[in-house]
Amino acid sequence: MSNTAQEIYIRVIRTLPPNERLHLATLILNDLAQQDSSVVDVSDTWTEEDQLDITNFSLQYATSQ
Repeated sequence: MSNTAQEIYIRVIRTLPPNERLHLATLILNDLAQQDSSVVDVSDTWTEEDQLDITNFSLQYATSQ
């Protein structure tokens, strides 16, 4: 049986209460930040993809309100 992130999320993570999911997310992000600084992009330059992402998110948020 394959254990992709999506499968693990569906079978295990989604069944946890919200506070436990937030705790798990914190653990994962802290581990990534300490493990390899190249994983986290700390530059303050917005790429075209970043700009498209924030524009799409803003438009989706605006239409949901």
